[in-house]
Amino acid sequence: MVLPARVPELAALDVVASVARRGSMGAAARELGLSQQAVSARVRAVERELGLRLFRRSPGGTALTGSGSAVLEWAGAILDSAEKFAAGVEALRGQSSSVRVAASMTVAECLVPSWVVALRNLHPDGQIRVSPMNSASAMAAVLAGEADIGFVECAETGAGLDSRPIGRDELLVVVPRSHPWARSGRVSPSTLASTPLVQREPGSGTRDVFEEALAGRVERPLAPPLLELSSVTALKTAAATAEAPAVLSSLSVAGELAEGRLVRIEVEGLRMPRVLRAVWPVGARLRGPAGDLVALAARRPAGAKM
Repeated sequence: MVLPARVPELAALDVVASVARRGSMGAAARELGLSQQAVSARVRAVERELGLRLFRRSPGGTALTGSGSAVLEWAGAILDSAEKFAAGVEALRGQSSSVRVAASMTVAECLVPSWVVALRNLHPDGQIRVSPMNSASAMAAVLAGEADIGFVECAETGAGLDSRPIGRDELLVVVPRSHPWARSGRVSPSTLASTPLVQREPGSGTRDVFEEALAGRVERPLAPPLLELSSVTALKTAAATAEAPAVLSSLSVAGELAEGRLVRIEVEGLRMPRVLRAVWPVGARLRGPAGDLVALAARRPAGAKM
């Protein structure tokens, strides 16, 4: 088969698709790790090669022309076929059955085990490596190429990452039954802010969401933590033994609350919901176990469905 003369290279078509998806040359450049000038030059080259104008440029961004919409639809089919080709080659080389996961501690301890069991049913010979860490470290691992996907507990994922909500939970203030707060079950934001707590370490999604929520309710600086720990299990144990309040995910303390070993403390006027997200490098197409794991997580959401 001799290819027609006017068939752009796959890399150039991928640039066109990125510009259409992101809505501007600058956004596409950031997604692809190229300069804006390089992206613009590749788009112009494709337009010259096809003899068609694909985008209308304006100060507010770019929009597809009628011809551009048709070309993008055909290009999408070509890029999808190329992705399937690459996946097939990787399968033949034995590379597609492994996935590296960086997960926040809450997600790693409370959710990942059931996801991995389900993923094993789809990929019985697959290699799944899960590295528990805080949300900031998980995002850094994905950006550095040390993990294929990450699961985090942050509202914002920052530059260089795409994300998909997979569920939600809520942060709760809890104490052991013997703690003075357990009698009333309520405290004011100012009392909470002035009390040393058993807390997660800086950089964790739990710590960030708690401090941001409470800072919006009180003017005084927050008291230094009584104890900082990186494990959810250790945090619960420390709260019980130190007779101190702790801030934990509703997912991680459901059993303790049901059994009465911990008591939830209502903080007047303060709620701390948060979204759990899967993250991966911008522009990456999730396939194989990585794509299946994100799909499983979204089908088995934490808390209320997104």
